[in-house]
Amino acid sequence: MNDTEKLKNLVLAPYIIKATALIGKQRNVGGNQFRHALATMAILMDYKLFDDYVLLKAAVIHDLIEEVPETNEQELRQIDSQANQVVDLVLEVTKPKNVSKSAFLKNILEQGSQSAKILKVADRISNLTDLHRDHYSKKKMNDYLDQTEKFIVPMAEEVNKDMARELKDLISMRRKHLNYFRYPDLSAFKFPGRFPGRT
Repeated sequence: MNDTEKLKNLVLAPYIIKATALIGKQRNVGGNQFRHALATMAILMDYKLFDDYVLLKAAVIHDLIEEVPETNEQELRQIDSQANQVVDLVLEVTKPKNVSKSAFLKNILEQGSQSAKILKVADRISNLTDLHRDHYSKKKMNDYLDQTEKFIVPMAEEVNKDMARELKDLISMRRKHLNYFRYPDLSAFKFPGRFPGRT
């Protein structure tokens, strides 16, 4: 089965429509959580995971429950025949409010499903791509890179060596930028509430 045949039966539209609730949820680097969700899915496609429909659908809404708490989980579970699996995967990668980020990632590393690990790795690749010194303090960036090396790189080594290589390259590039260039600390800078023309 070629890539076209793998993709031809993938129906993402209902999940994309649900994910549009993320458009109003801004990211410090600009854009919004909706763009990040689609970028995460695109990373999975870049690694040719075309036939894992549950994983691709989950990527589109992976931040929805966390970022939009009023999301109706039961509505999500009625989208299609795979929706229960999709929502279960989304919940697996959604951090509970009373759990630290380190404990949450440690749990996925040690006990998470393969799909949860792949999704979390793709999510972190997207986040690292957007991790720039003009938006975050040096300390925050170093802490995030340390966390990635401790928890996410081992996940990637387990599920996809190529993704692990990309993560390591991103970490290396970000550390070089931190060490070789002097930037003003603009971490407190806030983007305006709306971009021109955006509703």
